[in-house]
Amino acid sequence: MTEGTKKTVLQSVQEEKDLGVVVRLDLKSTSQCNKSAAAARRIIAMVKRNFRKLNIDDFLLTYKTYIRPHIEFCVQSWSPHLNKDIETLEYPGKSAEVSNQAGAAATKVWL
Repeated sequence: MTEGTKKTVLQSVQEEKDLGVVVRLDLKSTSQCNKSAAAARRIIAMVKRNFRKLNIDDFLLTYKTYIRPHIEFCVQSWSPHLNKDIETLEYPGKSAEVSNQAGAAATKVWL
């Protein structure tokens, strides 16, 4: 790149975050999938810590409000097509456990 008589060398980066979406040099969406799944897992852990006894309806409302948006944010633009990326994004929803009101056993909720 030239500015008048000066030449400036542009830096090359492996990944760039723009509008919350990570774009890699090779255009694979693995980094974005991993970061989205990690954010969803952090929020699931926070919900489990702060809400000890949630019934399934309350958990579904919490999941749809706080967790699902992190997984689905701009999914149209980074469009995961590799099986490992799809499984990475499905895992936080599959691993979410909810204690029923009686507190006897944990019920797995597949979302």
